[in-house]
Amino acid sequence: MQNSRAAFDPLSYENLGLSIVDALERQPIEQLKSVPKFKGAGIYALYYTGNFDLYTPVAEANRKQPGSWALYIGKADAENSRKGLAVSPEEVGYKLYNRIKNHRRSIEQVANLDIADFTVRLLVLTPTWVPLAEQIAIRTHSPLWNTHIDGLGNHDPGSGRSGSQRSKWDTIHPGRPWADKLHNNSIPPEDLAKSAYSSIEERLKKLNNNG
Repeated sequence: MQNSRAAFDPLSYENLGLSIVDALERQPIEQLKSVPKFKGAGIYALYYTGNFDLYTPVAEANRKQPGSWALYIGKADAENSRKGLAVSPEEVGYKLYNRIKNHRRSIEQVANLDIADFTVRLLVLTPTWVPLAEQIAIRTHSPLWNTHIDGLGNHDPGSGRSGSQRSKWDTIHPGRPWADKLHNNSIPPEDLAKSAYSSIEERLKKLNNNG
């Protein structure tokens, strides 16, 4: 009996998501500190090229081949996307730009990172596809700031939640004024760094094996 072969469906959600991720990776790389204002929702990837010790392999890869190792992948939704309404970038407003601007401000507030060491790729999308694209992009690349050092996208919880715990990101990169008022993370910074570096080493092994 012949073995059957799985049929490739280019319109499956998985393959549609991968095609959007591929489109993101073909976008030009821009300096995070100087992204011009634009309208629309979509996804983005942050890349690092600086001298923070923990990210040395990431930075070296991006210096050698710009945009080859994402440190963070995120999205900015349109308010009407969950209702299934078709909206243009003009109608969406500055959602994706404002998300990037907030990240820039967060990075500028910490002492051990330099905004000049960050670049970004941006892809404006029809809002319906934004959540799927982000999900598959993160699953494909497993960026450190999504998987092991999360918290970049957090906001001030307000005085009513001052008992909240500081995020992993704010533990490794202290300096955001509102985060400094929160309780210490239950995981010591050295343990967070160790876990993150183990993830980096695992990716390096895979890259070496594939090479």
